[in-house]
Amino acid sequence: MFDFLYRLIEHLNYTNITLLMLLESTVVPVPSELVVAPAAYYAAGGNLNVVLVVLFATIGADIGASINYFAALYVGRPIVYKFANSKLGHLCLLNEEKVKKSEAYFDKHGVAATLTGRLIPGIRHLISLPAGLTRMNYWKFLLYTTIGAGAWHTILAAMGWYLHSIVPEDKLNETIERYNAYIIGGIIAIVVLVIVFLVIRHKKHKKNSDADNVS
Repeated sequence: MFDFLYRLIEHLNYTNITLLMLLESTVVPVPSELVVAPAAYYAAGGNLNVVLVVLFATIGADIGASINYFAALYVGRPIVYKFANSKLGHLCLLNEEKVKKSEAYFDKHGVAATLTGRLIPGIRHLISLPAGLTRMNYWKFLLYTTIGAGAWHTILAAMGWYLHSIVPEDKLNETIERYNAYIIGGIIAIVVLVIVFLVIRHKKHKKNSDADNVS
């Protein structure tokens, strides 16, 4: 399986980008930073279109997340956990702890977790499972997933585009992995700001609703 994934990564085009991000959004361990950032790097060299790179990556993420959503919706929690603990689940780098972590994040942040969770490594590809388990409205789920995945892919694409002017191709993946720690730090900061904004907006909406009820 991994040889197949590496071949796709080595021959990036819009179809392969879509397929890889579809797999990344299910349970297959595909590092999106080694797909979208290199694709944008090649786009900066004129081989691809960077807007289409982000678009097809996000379409792939939406399809993969939808597969997870409906799988969780129809098979239920026991089967999801059974798969996570199976040999195939472990081959996909899954385990019960990771699924529990994604559920805890969803429980804490509610439906907005499908947006902010798309930006957090380790949770990004699993956040659709608790959305399906709790029967979250699919269209709202898809909207938040698109926004979150689109934001993540835009950040990766911007990095790849920038690196084209300063990094030779044979050093690209090494440099991306080095930059990744900084990206994760920035993403966490963004997620915190988004959560704060959503909490403030929720409290303001509740306050206005209470005032309307009193009047």
